[in-house]
Amino acid sequence: MKAIRRFTVRTVVPEQIGALPRLATNLRWSWHVPTRQLFESLDPELWAEARHDPLAMLAAISREQLLALAEDPAVVARVNDADHSLTQYLTEPRWYQSLGAQAPEGIAYFSPEFGITEVLPQYSGGLGILAGDHLKSASDLGVPLIGVGLLYQAGYFKQSLSKDAWQQETYPLLDPDALPLTLLREDDGTAAIVILPLPEGRVLRAHIWRADVGRVPLLLLDSNVAENDDAARGVTDRLYGGGGDHRLAQELLLGMGGVKALRIYARLTGTPAPEVFHTNEGHAGFLGIERIRELMDPSVTEHPLSFEEALAAGRASTVFTTHTPVPAGIDRFPRGMIEHFFAGDLAPGVPVERILALGAEDYDGGDRAVFNMAVMGLRLAQRANGVAKLHGVVSREMFSGLWPGFDHDDVPITSVTNGVHVPTWVDPALAELARERFGADVLDGPDWSKVYDVSDADVWGLRRRLRSALVEDARRRLRASWKKRGASDAQLAWTDAALDPDVLTIGFARRVPTYKRLTLMLRDPARLKALLLHPDHPIQLVIAGKSHPADDAGKKMIQDLVQFTDDPEVRHRIVFLPNYDIAMARTLFPGCDVWLNNPLRPLEACGTSGMKAAINGSLNLSVMDGWWDELYDGENGWAIPTANEGTSDEERDDIESAALYELLENQVAPRFYGDVVSSSAGAAGPSQPNGAGLPSHWISMIKHTLAHLGPAVSAERMVKEYVQRLYQPAAVAGRAARAHDFAGTKDLAAWVGAVRSSWAGVHIEHVESHGLSDEPQIGQSLQVRANVHLAGLSPADVNVLVRYGTVAETDELSDTRTLPLEAATDLGGGRYQFTADLLIDRSGSFGYGVQVLPQHAALANPAELGLIATA
Repeated sequence: MKAIRRFTVRTVVPEQIGALPRLATNLRWSWHVPTRQLFESLDPELWAEARHDPLAMLAAISREQLLALAEDPAVVARVNDADHSLTQYLTEPRWYQSLGAQAPEGIAYFSPEFGITEVLPQYSGGLGILAGDHLKSASDLGVPLIGVGLLYQAGYFKQSLSKDAWQQETYPLLDPDALPLTLLREDDGTAAIVILPLPEGRVLRAHIWRADVGRVPLLLLDSNVAENDDAARGVTDRLYGGGGDHRLAQELLLGMGGVKALRIYARLTGTPAPEVFHTNEGHAGFLGIERIRELMDPSVTEHPLSFEEALAAGRASTVFTTHTPVPAGIDRFPRGMIEHFFAGDLAPGVPVERILALGAEDYDGGDRAVFNMAVMGLRLAQRANGVAKLHGVVSREMFSGLWPGFDHDDVPITSVTNGVHVPTWVDPALAELARERFGADVLDGPDWSKVYDVSDADVWGLRRRLRSALVEDARRRLRASWKKRGASDAQLAWTDAALDPDVLTIGFARRVPTYKRLTLMLRDPARLKALLLHPDHPIQLVIAGKSHPADDAGKKMIQDLVQFTDDPEVRHRIVFLPNYDIAMARTLFPGCDVWLNNPLRPLEACGTSGMKAAINGSLNLSVMDGWWDELYDGENGWAIPTANEGTSDEERDDIESAALYELLENQVAPRFYGDVVSSSAGAAGPSQPNGAGLPSHWISMIKHTLAHLGPAVSAERMVKEYVQRLYQPAAVAGRAARAHDFAGTKDLAAWVGAVRSSWAGVHIEHVESHGLSDEPQIGQSLQVRANVHLAGLSPADVNVLVRYGTVAETDELSDTRTLPLEAATDLGGGRYQFTADLLIDRSGSFGYGVQVLPQHAALANPAELGLIATA
């Protein structure tokens, strides 16, 4: 018989250890080793059965055991110490509190997924893990961030394999009451409700659940509300589930509903309203529409703004981050679908045609029939960034249609390279080494350069322990996977010897879209088999990853790989582990000697998995893409060469797979097993089983990686960059926009309107230079004069620049600099002459051009309006 109702009963904890529920519900435990160790010490077996989930453990522990623990003075003391540590962490001033009044009081961070812990499975891959690391690092730094997302009833799918190695998906439903969440309630105890009007008189309601990520509250909207109709209840059914109206409803709830949730949260808790809104990818872009609606609504604001004024005010305090290196990765909806949803009361007072224009691909090569979420995100944000230097270059090119006439380098999209939350991803054994040898906790950012003082034997011994832990975990997971595929225990004795703790171990784990090329390693199966079974320099591979349920090409890649790993000749040296998640990652990243990454360049926006490996002393073997393109230095790993541009797909894969095999065979494996020097430490290693020597060059690369790469890939560095380069300027601009009843915003909107209406008439009539000799030399000057017709604008409205640099055969300028020209003469009729003295600063082919750009103190970038006149 099935239950007709299901609910979770929380354990009543004795007062002496009453802090345990607080410790279990604040997700700081997910990166705070002492708190995890406390829960484990209460009952190690139950801790394992609860899958390292403190709340599940408290729900499963008996009343008698709790009473016994409450009578143990040592346990009570440890609980009180942990509670004091948490209180201190939540209240003490940290880095952000030193920034002063210019720092924003609150920052809202919107993301469609958050990967914080496997206990809260609301993530699918790198975007979610990055968002989780962003929140954790913000907490560690004291940044007043508020996360906003959706609570998916089934999270992302659980992956298993069929007998023929085809990916299977299951969606076990989550019980919010059993998760580390608190339902946000009104003062009368009823659940707080977010309401979105839908077409045809329907209503989408959502509850607001709060997760505490250290100091950072994370608000998750849940549409599984009894008052909703069936379709509305299913809006938050699963992450990236469904399509069409369902997907659009998710993004409307995330963006517009997320802003409404923030307003409710501020009202109920007294938390300051966010000054800055950060959109992590385009999925949450509709938050900008809701903010415009608020500013135009006379029931919300005493002095409502026009659309143009509200747009200017919202843009000033909005940051947009794109993670997508290809147009195909962007959410795009039929224009008619957007029009249908906004035709009713979803954003009353906001002109539907203006909303449609924000997402319109009205540029060369664009599709006028679609609404582009990333394009809307860029138009609604005054500041935008990619997630690695190379990705910034790719993004400026990909979105250059929004800024016609501008060189790609001048497109106003900067970059902040992603990072990883070190306390989450560094192995506890390495963290203990830092405490013992460096005298600092990982949370406090130890000086990793001190690793050079650690003996080679100690480093090598630690690496072997981490590798052994991975081997043990992989064997357990491998056996479980085979049993799900139908194998019996009698057929699985071989799994007890799968992998070897003394063999070079290479990891590859990530989502499995085709561009990440999971099966590049299979390009030449015979050569891969030879590498796996090499008599002196064998390698072994641990592989994991999920393909999107609708991506049959990705599933076929997984099937091809798994069928190769099933071969009895090699299955002890190459394994695929299903259901890749944070729990698996905790042993996988530290246990691998090398982390492999071979995407199609430049389609990897950042690729933070290799960062997680690096902070554990693993070396990277990667295509020069994403973060590796800027941080590879020759001693922290290897760069896989890429084929020339224009090479066919088949030839490219042949060339790059051959380069991968060559590196593994002739550089990576020999260095791991070879380069042995005499050692008196007696530490056994794969190169010398009798312990006669250690691979000194390899160990030096480990130390170099920890010392130099570790700080560079830290999410703490990343969040500080966001604060200093994006959040603080956005807060200043937002305050200026709101000042004196939005006087500055109204002025800016009027100015923008005037500039746009006049710009078609702005043109450079004539450019000339004087003072140049027949044989110009470095150090000489010439006077540049430009006659510009301003079409009714004043010289103060524009910035006239001479851009100069090296000239290519195509007359394209490179390595350029700019020099402003001053308005020297009013020529009448709206014409002005601008002049400047230009110093020749280089030899060779030298040239210049002149450009005119709008100029206003409230613009964050001269290219912001996408208007330019050139000569």
